[in-house]
Amino acid sequence: MDLESLSAVRESALDYFTRSRAIQRRRARMEHPGGDEAEGWQDIAGLGWTGMLAPESAEGLALGLDGAAEIFRAAGEHAAPEPLLAVAGLGALLLARLGTPGAGALLAELVAGRNLPALAWQESAGDLSAVPLACGCEARPGHRGGVLLQGEKLMVLPGAAASGWLVSARGEDDAVLLWVPRGTEGVIETPVPLVDGSQASNLRFEQVALPADAVLAEGPAAQEALRHALAAGQILQSAELLGAGQAMLAQTLAYLRTRSQFGKPIGSFQALQHRCVDMFIHLEVAKATLDEVLALAAQGLPAQRLEAEASRVNARCTAAALQASRASVQLHGAIGYTQECDLSLFYKRVLCLSAWLGNVSAHQRRHAALSGDADTVAVSAAWEGEFPRTADWSSMSEADFRRMVRAFLQQRYPQQLRYLSHRARWSEMRDWYLTLSAQGWIAPAWPQVHGGMGLPADKLIAWIEELEQYGVARAPDQGIVMIGPLLIQHGTPQQQQRFLPRILSGEHVWCQGYSEPNAGSDLAGLRTEAMPARDAQGEHFVVNGQKIWTTLAQDANHIFMLVRTDKDARKQEGISFLLCDLRTPGITIRPIHTLAGEPEFCEVFFDNVRVPAENLVGKLHGGWSIAKALLGFERIFLGSPKQSQYALGQLARLAQARRLFADPVFAQRFAALRLDVLDLSAAYTGFANIVRAGKPLPASVSLLKVWASETYHRIGALLVEAGEEQGAVAGDQVLDGQSFNVLSPLIGSTAAMIYGGTNEIQRNILARQVLDLPV
Repeated sequence: MDLESLSAVRESALDYFTRSRAIQRRRARMEHPGGDEAEGWQDIAGLGWTGMLAPESAEGLALGLDGAAEIFRAAGEHAAPEPLLAVAGLGALLLARLGTPGAGALLAELVAGRNLPALAWQESAGDLSAVPLACGCEARPGHRGGVLLQGEKLMVLPGAAASGWLVSARGEDDAVLLWVPRGTEGVIETPVPLVDGSQASNLRFEQVALPADAVLAEGPAAQEALRHALAAGQILQSAELLGAGQAMLAQTLAYLRTRSQFGKPIGSFQALQHRCVDMFIHLEVAKATLDEVLALAAQGLPAQRLEAEASRVNARCTAAALQASRASVQLHGAIGYTQECDLSLFYKRVLCLSAWLGNVSAHQRRHAALSGDADTVAVSAAWEGEFPRTADWSSMSEADFRRMVRAFLQQRYPQQLRYLSHRARWSEMRDWYLTLSAQGWIAPAWPQVHGGMGLPADKLIAWIEELEQYGVARAPDQGIVMIGPLLIQHGTPQQQQRFLPRILSGEHVWCQGYSEPNAGSDLAGLRTEAMPARDAQGEHFVVNGQKIWTTLAQDANHIFMLVRTDKDARKQEGISFLLCDLRTPGITIRPIHTLAGEPEFCEVFFDNVRVPAENLVGKLHGGWSIAKALLGFERIFLGSPKQSQYALGQLARLAQARRLFADPVFAQRFAALRLDVLDLSAAYTGFANIVRAGKPLPASVSLLKVWASETYHRIGALLVEAGEEQGAVAGDQVLDGQSFNVLSPLIGSTAAMIYGGTNEIQRNILARQVLDLPV
């Protein structure tokens, strides 16, 4: 569905749940358990939602998973008591997928609201397998086509409201799906009250005699339909979990804005703000993952791939909702611990949803098992074509694009530069930079009209992944990732013509001059002055001051910097943005060694440095708006999955060499980190699309920097732990014939949480500019 249609579905769902007082009905269900869960079901049928996933031929709405997900997210935001997921989700998905006459008749009854079938598939706690284990059926003696059903099923929803059960069983040769109406002799039902006021059932079938038409499907078709229904249902469950998490965040923000202590709103306390920001970050990453998985599912994935993606998004949305539920109770204080607070309704609903259809750990394990060691699209055949300078990259399949990039790296990238443990210097990377420049691939994200590749977001992610997996070192690239995109958006045509080609060719190597002593994260506190002047040679600025933490300034020949051009103006109003040739007289550069012993950063001193007036970007004293735009580019760059993917690749190399994947504890931790990186890529894609559209990046881009750097740090910490004694070895080691440094990712990630604005500053930005918490 297009965005406008999805928005209309969502607004309709929110309107219904508000008008029907869903939250109050959930409270009544919790205070008076055992009520009729089918109450109000005819209202759902009247909206057509019973058939939201049914085809039009069955009088359904055929919304697809993306449209249905909007309804389920709205249901989560209102803690809706209707058994939507169990019936309109799992039941409808299975029956629609089967397409047999018996299934079609049941689906028609479901769509009309006259039948609430419950899917009975699970036989042991925590099992995610769609293959029946013990529940079996066999031919009924003396009855042509009839069967006898024997076995047990657990956690069947809905409970007492179900009209009957869709039962998966093991036949003589393969899987069988059966319809067992309520009231059938031999069915023993044990009610299971759930914490959110709803009810499940445990079922025991004791020699249940069923007629031939009770068999809805059998063989591979039955098993595939069940696998598809469960996977799609887990995706829809993710949407409901996301909605519940978002509702808890909204309630918490409203509470923090109004509750006062010590004479001020508690939402102004930084510790509480940062807790809210962490809720927001987890939920935003979950939403990005859900959007990506829904888009993939719309392509018609095979069962195994759909199951893997379902586990990925379910693990992410469940973790985010659980984190939101726990944090929101804590931030509400004592009132959050009471049933009187509506928060309790959402807290308990999340507990139920997170325990049914698989928990976080189970889905992490299943994703790892189904995905194997491959984090990317399978690339089976070698690339035999040319390496085009330009192409319609959108029309090229991702597999072909990856094959092309991989072949290019194998043929052109210097082997001795693979898996460098230090930040590469220009002297090391110059030839590779020029190779990419000659190929026209040095600026993958730039528009083609400015000499870039113009890659769409999915190909840009593939590009990053292929380079990181091959161990390609990062060249000095501030010109490509920062000043180039800034000049494309804010530079004059003359500045673009003067600087962009020289960035692409490698003639100009750039560094950034933002931070100053005592004005690191307080960027507006800078004191380096640039005074306008005029002489016989024309208008210019005279720059005096100092910059610090300037990455690889000793390798650069140009710097872009913020300078104060009006000492009497307010802090943010007297700043301008200048471009300067570092070869200009009066500039001194002093390297600073990092924890790793590398001279990665520098101090840069300016003593009466003359900068031409045409090097001013934007308006005089208007540099703060330019600075914010550049910070957006920096944060999306720092939020790229590059570093985490590289570190994860290093961790996988070590784990394979030491056979650590045989350790279930390590395997679980690795699986969780791999999903953190995959879902970072999903969040990054959304912001990359904003950049490609030429729109300004929102303040929420700060969440990328936080998630990326902290994921990078978690990987680095596990790498050192997995390295055991090697975690104390200085310098490079050798692993499988390639250089390897156990400490490098941990030390690098420590810096990543500081530069570009510390993660604490990023959380402050998100708290005030995105969550609108009081100062």
